[in-house]
Amino acid sequence: MLDFSSELLYNYVLLLSGLEVLMQKNKKVILGMSGGVDSSVSAILLKEAGYDVTAVFMRNWAEDDGMCTAREDYIDVVSVCSQLDIKYFTVNFEKEYRDRVFSYFLSEYKKGRTPNPDVMCNTEIKFKAFLDYAMDFDADYIAMGHYARTKKIDGKTYLLKGADLNKDQSYFLSRVKSEALAKTLFPVGDLNKAEVRRIAEKYKLSTASKKDSTGICFIGERDFNEFLDQFLFTKPGKIVDEKGNVIGEHSGLMHYTIGQRRGIGIGGVGSGEPFFVADKDLKNNLLIVAQGINNPVLYKDEFEVEDIFWITENPSLPIDLSVKIRYRAKDEEATLENIKGKYVVKLKKPLKGVTPGQVCVFYQGDICLGSGIIK
Repeated sequence: MLDFSSELLYNYVLLLSGLEVLMQKNKKVILGMSGGVDSSVSAILLKEAGYDVTAVFMRNWAEDDGMCTAREDYIDVVSVCSQLDIKYFTVNFEKEYRDRVFSYFLSEYKKGRTPNPDVMCNTEIKFKAFLDYAMDFDADYIAMGHYARTKKIDGKTYLLKGADLNKDQSYFLSRVKSEALAKTLFPVGDLNKAEVRRIAEKYKLSTASKKDSTGICFIGERDFNEFLDQFLFTKPGKIVDEKGNVIGEHSGLMHYTIGQRRGIGIGGVGSGEPFFVADKDLKNNLLIVAQGINNPVLYKDEFEVEDIFWITENPSLPIDLSVKIRYRAKDEEATLENIKGKYVVKLKKPLKGVTPGQVCVFYQGDICLGSGIIK
């Protein structure tokens, strides 16, 4: 057994009792382990809560070209599980990932949009393919190292932001069904990152000081545009300002995203202020830019969303809520309306960088209601 002298750890296990998981000796949990510190500490907390824990490392990307860290991550999983005396094995979801996530990623870029494959990975792989796999092994729950929480109200499961708002990952779970969340435990959801690292350090885990993963695994450290060029045809074209004046050339519309400043390749024009990507004209292969961070062309006070997904229940519209238009963006006050069959987000104040293809997540307080795809 692990040392329970840590007041932090002891208090946290008591906290887990509020999630009905304290000392569940006969409950079987299959934990998705990434090789990071969050899932490592999740393993500690689950084991001390009395669960029968089995760790699974998901292999989602086939290419071993040194860019994806899967091999190193698996070594860390083995190390932690060996130290904690937890069973572990690998499951291959490469086909599911390519069919459900990577194909979506390429399709969206081909349309000139900017998708978020991490949201799709959680929806289609971690909380669908992996969940189904775990249930086939008669697991009572799956567990993940996400900074998110769930709460049952009147028999329904709701998704809440993680207690550490700086690390909150509810954004990525905004298209996961309530039924899947009801079968999921988030052991670190009530902790902040510093507390997680302190627990890992106390138990001398190999992952205690490991850096958080960033970016998309299948891209890794390589140049993003070069990666896209391997799979999609790029056609150079003209860069124009909002008045249609040609001021440069672009390398292919899929290399740019709305609101982008760096890497456009133009400068020293007009006022000397920086240019930002304002829009893409796919029909004429034009990249439209606007100069100056306060240029009104860059801002929207409303936008349309499609493929609306509600996690637990469908609210009546219109509804006042807050929206997050990308993972690291601030919550913005808004109203969601259904206008002649179209879902429109009306913002309380204009917002820069509203990007087609990105996920617009809906919140009311700490509760994540669901999301839509920006059109």
